[in-house]
Amino acid sequence: METMRWNKVRNPLGYFVFAHGAGAPMDSEFMEIMVSLLTERDISVVRFEFPYMQERRETGKKRPPDRQPKLLAYWQEVLDKVKSQTNLPVFIGGKSMGGRMATLLTAEGAESSGIICLGYPFYAANKQDKPRTEHLEHLATPTLIIQGERDTMGNTDNVTSYQLSEQISIEWLTDGNHDLKPRKVSGFTHQQHLESAADKIAHFIRAKI
Repeated sequence: METMRWNKVRNPLGYFVFAHGAGAPMDSEFMEIMVSLLTERDISVVRFEFPYMQERRETGKKRPPDRQPKLLAYWQEVLDKVKSQTNLPVFIGGKSMGGRMATLLTAEGAESSGIICLGYPFYAANKQDKPRTEHLEHLATPTLIIQGERDTMGNTDNVTSYQLSEQISIEWLTDGNHDLKPRKVSGFTHQQHLESAADKIAHFIRAKI
């Protein structure tokens, strides 16, 4: 069973190790579109699936994510493998949970050229009173978070009140939800927001290499 997927470009700026969110696999529509947009911008992308998602794919039965220590241990294994196969800058991150685990891994000492998160889960849905931001206050690695303004796990009203590390930059997408998708009334399309996200990621990577 394929547990990692490499999308390489001819002359990459660097590698982005791109983890999936809690509920969707590495080949979800969101992941596929973002990978296509990033490779068009000269970024090689490596995707992988956490053990619980591998099991879900094998059995067809939904199960929740593994506990944090297991997720982080597997993230580190993947990062070490990617680093062993390239001398180029390696950035880490992901969609929702995958991005959050990348920040936690970094807070525990993992090294990368930068962190990139799409739809960061600053708190669980409907639990705005319990932000999960303590480790983000002192994060020392350059970090880009691309967030929809009405994300149910981190909207503008709540997130702009947090005390976050100066290394963290948040780029807001107008009226975007947790998948960065805006409503029609916003005047933007989902594709436009995903392309904008890819542009912001490419700009961030170019600035850090």
